[in-house]
Amino acid sequence: MPTGVNIMPNRLVVALAYDRLSTFEFGIAVEVFGLPRPEMGPDWYRFAVCAIEPGPLRATGGFQIMANGGLELLEEAGTIVIPGWRGAHAEPVPPELVEALRRAHGRGARLMSICSGVFALAATGLLSGRRATTHWHHVENLSRLYPDVTVEPDVLYVDEGRVLTSAGSAAGIDLCLHVVRADFGPEIANRLARRLVVPPHREGGQAQFIERPVPPAREGLRFAPLFDRMRARLAEEQPVAALAAEAGMSVRTFLRRFKAATGLPPGEWLLAERLARARDLLESTGESIEAIAGATGFGSAATLRHHFRTRLGTSPAAYRARFAPERARAPDPHGSDKQKAARGAADGGAEAAR
Repeated sequence: MPTGVNIMPNRLVVALAYDRLSTFEFGIAVEVFGLPRPEMGPDWYRFAVCAIEPGPLRATGGFQIMANGGLELLEEAGTIVIPGWRGAHAEPVPPELVEALRRAHGRGARLMSICSGVFALAATGLLSGRRATTHWHHVENLSRLYPDVTVEPDVLYVDEGRVLTSAGSAAGIDLCLHVVRADFGPEIANRLARRLVVPPHREGGQAQFIERPVPPAREGLRFAPLFDRMRARLAEEQPVAALAAEAGMSVRTFLRRFKAATGLPPGEWLLAERLARARDLLESTGESIEAIAGATGFGSAATLRHHFRTRLGTSPAAYRARFAPERARAPDPHGSDKQKAARGAADGGAEAAR
């Protein structure tokens, strides 16, 4: 290939449609990829609907779907979305669909499933030896039918490169925004999330559900000011005893009510907030990893790297390279390349000693 030739990314997203279609999961794909969004620029996604079988294609709720074409559309797609699959427990996937998905993946298309759509994706064999997820209700059945797939039972989504899977229906929104983030960067993904009125970024490893996702009104009112103060001082130590005193509770009562309000112990909640703030700084500033670690309460770059690797499966530098615009990728102002390499080696040794 000649040097300097730019290959434009394939922005055609094709969603599968079939009789007894899962309306909500299909609607997620339409909402994120299928609506005209001129404010996002000229390179936004194109969208088409692929019928995997002759009509009529009836969707849950009494809808009928008019598709743009058949399986031939998969030959042109850059991304293929598989909504929740019908009969996740028993109904086989048509062999012609299996072959079409394999061919599309073989030529470089990205395949993503929402909720029980993972059963159609697993039938292709493309998840063999890979990690995947689905709604917690289907986890046991997926593991039984496809023992060669490493099923992650309690995460929102799994990104295995060109094969991606999401948990229950709403987690499909998180996965789609993750894809937008990878394709267009955090600024566009955050703008789209605001349009959808959803959180701009929930990491894939976040749990599918918590013990009490909606706190009692009185607990929310009592803790909301404390949450704001805790976020404002992420760089500081925040011992439980001091937080309990600030809330006017005994430590035992505070721990119980804090978990009831958030689903997490205070330490886990703070860690999630610190990671979220660190991601924001990596995306939007050129601050060094060390400076970001100090500003978010991790204390050192080694500790920040450890938690990034544990929770996000990547490093701060790799995260910045993937999601930050060029202007935020400023060189580290705290030393030469040799000094930074030495610090990196030291940090790596510290992490290995953990």
